[in-house]
Amino acid sequence: MRRVVVTGMGMITPLGCGVAHNWKLLRSGSSGANHIKNFNAENLKCKIACEVPKGNDLPGSFIAEEWIEKKEIKKIDDFIKFSLASSQECFNDSKISKISDKLSKRSGCIIGSGMGGLPGIEATSVEFNEGKRISPFFITGRIINMPAGYLSIKYNLKGPSYSTVSACASSAHAIGESFRLIQHGQADLMLTGGTEATISPIGIEGFVACKALSTKFNDMPHLASRPFDENRDGFVMGEGSASLILEEMEHAKKRKANILCEITGYGMSSDAYHYTLPEPTGDGAYRAMENCILDGKKNIRDIQYINAHGTSTPAGDKAETEAIDKLFEETDGVYVSSTKSQTGHLLGAAGGVEAIYSILSLINNTLPYNLNLKKEIPSKNVKFIKNKPIQTITNNVISNSFGFGGTNVSLMFSKFDE
Repeated sequence: MRRVVVTGMGMITPLGCGVAHNWKLLRSGSSGANHIKNFNAENLKCKIACEVPKGNDLPGSFIAEEWIEKKEIKKIDDFIKFSLASSQECFNDSKISKISDKLSKRSGCIIGSGMGGLPGIEATSVEFNEGKRISPFFITGRIINMPAGYLSIKYNLKGPSYSTVSACASSAHAIGESFRLIQHGQADLMLTGGTEATISPIGIEGFVACKALSTKFNDMPHLASRPFDENRDGFVMGEGSASLILEEMEHAKKRKANILCEITGYGMSSDAYHYTLPEPTGDGAYRAMENCILDGKKNIRDIQYINAHGTSTPAGDKAETEAIDKLFEETDGVYVSSTKSQTGHLLGAAGGVEAIYSILSLINNTLPYNLNLKKEIPSKNVKFIKNKPIQTITNNVISNSFGFGGTNVSLMFSKFDE
């Protein structure tokens, strides 16, 4: 089986633009949560979110014109804009300036997204009902596979090109499927990850209606995202994008790429239980992690850290904790934190963002901590990281992503060793 390595990364999150900027703020314990700025949320039950900073007001702010041609900006929703920007950073990081015609047929693109251009759909629906004409770019600027389409055109990627849609596991599936395509010889290079921009009135109220969002901390946004804390009451919606370049190992070595790490495991499962609630014992999460470790041919004691799905929902955090407890019951435990405590929940982009954070943890032997973890939920083998990052030798990490419908994904990243 062919080995697969990561050679480029790029990201935009509520902490700002850029991998280095994100890593700095993540280690310092910054929070991306605030009162919603992009529209009037006064009459909504949830008035907070983790929005991508825009304009020139903050370091790391997203300025669309720096990444995208002006004529394209009005045609596309933010989820496509974010993906174009994070992918540009990713290609810059990989030191690939151009995909040759020969390599193009062996290069592909899979970008995950859970909901696509929801804000644009909402706004266009209102405008249409007011008698305005629909833009000819309405469809192409909103549908979920368009980030992959735009990126394939921009970078001359003529191999597999599509999107994965599995709610909050979308970009983890995208990375896993890209990994498999290279493993099995159907591609040599894949641009992958995920993107999401769903913070809109209907997006917020929709998740409130299914009792998923936090509503107790409207006056204290930075305290709202509190994975694994006894006082959690739901997630804080985030937005952003993450892009990774995966390559077959020999291909990367031949071009003298900077190999960041190796992807060694990919595990999946389904709860087959409920369309929003996790299976209470965490059985689905357990099997996804177990499958990932088996796929990576590792021993359970080889895993030093889990970047948990940990959304801050009462049922989800409890089930994931029980799954980790069971999986690591014959060990001294494993370090766990959820970076959603700082970024909020980026839905379909979460798995990509957390994959990059996991890789940074691996490279730097530094494990990020959980914000707002005051009274942790009971556990036996989970070593929750709180108060400050932990410095420890790290060789293998797992990133968990679970989604509505009971879909579960675990990815394993390992230090590269020839």
